[in-house]
Order: sequence, then C-alpha cells, then structure tokens
Amino acid sequence: MNTAIEHVQAARATNRPSGLDYINNLFTDFIELHGDRRFADDPSVVAGIAMMGDVPVTVIATEKGKDTKDRIRRNFGAPNPEGYRKALRLMKQAEKFHRPVICFIDTSGAFCGISAEERGQGQAIAENIMEMMGLKTPVLSILIGEGGSGGALALGVADEVWMLENAIYSVISPEGCANIRWKDAGKAAEAAESLKITAQDVYDLGVVERIISEQGGNYAEVFESLGSDIRNWYENASSLPMEELTQARYMRFRRMGTPS
Repeated sequence: MNTAIEHVQAARATNRPSGLDYINNLFTDFIELHGDRRFADDPSVVAGIAMMGDVPVTVIATEKGKDTKDRIRRNFGAPNPEGYRKALRLMKQAEKFHRPVICFIDTSGAFCGISAEERGQGQAIAENIMEMMGLKTPVLSILIGEGGSGGALALGVADEVWMLENAIYSVISPEGCANIRWKDAGKAAEAAESLKITAQDVYDLGVVERIISEQGGNYAEVFESLGSDIRNWYENASSLPMEELTQARYMRFRRMGTPS
C-alpha cells in the first residue's frame, strides 16, 4: 500500500488526466460557456453543456492546464471568485432545465490572493455550498486529483462524491499543515498521514461513496467504466422526487462525523 505522501505526489502528477480530459472522454458535443456575469471569465473553471448519450448534462471542472503556458493562464487550477460564480450560474441554469450537474474536482484550493479576497472569495465559496445543498437536480462530484479545502468543497456538495484511488481530499495541503503545526514544511509526509487525506481514509470516514480504480494508469479503461457508472448513477438519481433527493443530500452531510 502506498503511503499518504505518495498518494499526494500521484494526485499532483503532471501527466495525470485533467478536468478537460474527463469532459472530452466521457461526454459528447461539449459547449463551453463563459463568464460569471459580474466580473470576468475564470479559465481555471471549465463549464458548459454536453451530452451523455441522449441526456443533456451540465459539466463543471477545475482545470490545472497541460503545459507551463496553459497552467499559468489557468492559475494552476486555483479558481478566483468568478470561477465559482460561473459554476453556480450554470448550476442554476441546469436546475431550470432539469439537467444533472457533474463536477470534476482537481484543485489545491481556491486562489488566496488579495484580488480574490477583494472580490469576495469566501462569499463565493459559501454561496456555492449553500445553493448546491438545495439544488433541485441530481448532482455528482468526482475528485480526480487534488481536493483542497473550500476550493474543492465549493464544487463538492453533491448527492454522491466519488474519488479516484490516487486522489486526495483535505482541509489543507500537507505542506501547509506541517508549516503550521511544526513550522517545518519538510514534515509534509508526517502531516499527510495525520490528515487522513487518501481515498481509502476519506471513504472510511464516510465522506465519499465510491473509490474509482485507476486501472494501473490505463485511463482509457477508467473513462469507459466511469462513463457507465455515471449513467447508472443518473438513472437512479433521476427516479427520485426532487424533494426526496435534496433531503437525502442534506442528510448525507448531517451524518458525517456522527457514530454509525
């Protein structure tokens, strides 16, 4: 079994499929939509409408980029407030037209620069969490790499949350935790073990419903099996009355941290 820090390194690997890879391999006819209608478009959040077979879906993904130039343009996958507001705009649109929402999460966290704080970063994240909790359409979130802090949670309030086997989910990075706890970022490996951030740790805590095998790095197989799993999830979720669906989503989060 890999150590926690090895999972962190795998989640951050530059050759790992990004959010756009999942969109392009799992759906067809993707049309990207831009802008939050308040300030700007945020390239670190890719969002739009696509087809899943004959079902129209809204897909949203944090995107780190492929090469150095692209990563800089996408702010290394650290969204600004307008990225989360764009995502919420499309979620509300999906609710209006009864489309399911599928989110792919891969971010070290929301951008913590002064400009982001000036434009209401905390409020944008909080608003997403609040609105997603009551969104009257099926919502699925999948952690495909890093799931960092509120930056991930802003897209992670869903009926079910799944994780790739080498993805991580944490309130803080191991380096950040080590720096706060021991004033030594070099103790990141120790911090990673303590944080319980691996897919198995998070599954055991009841935070995610499913761990997705990475098929030894054969992502063609991952995409094929994941596509089938998403379609099955939607068939089950869409059969529920909306009030029952949102109540189950609410209770999913209320149960966390309570003895079984």
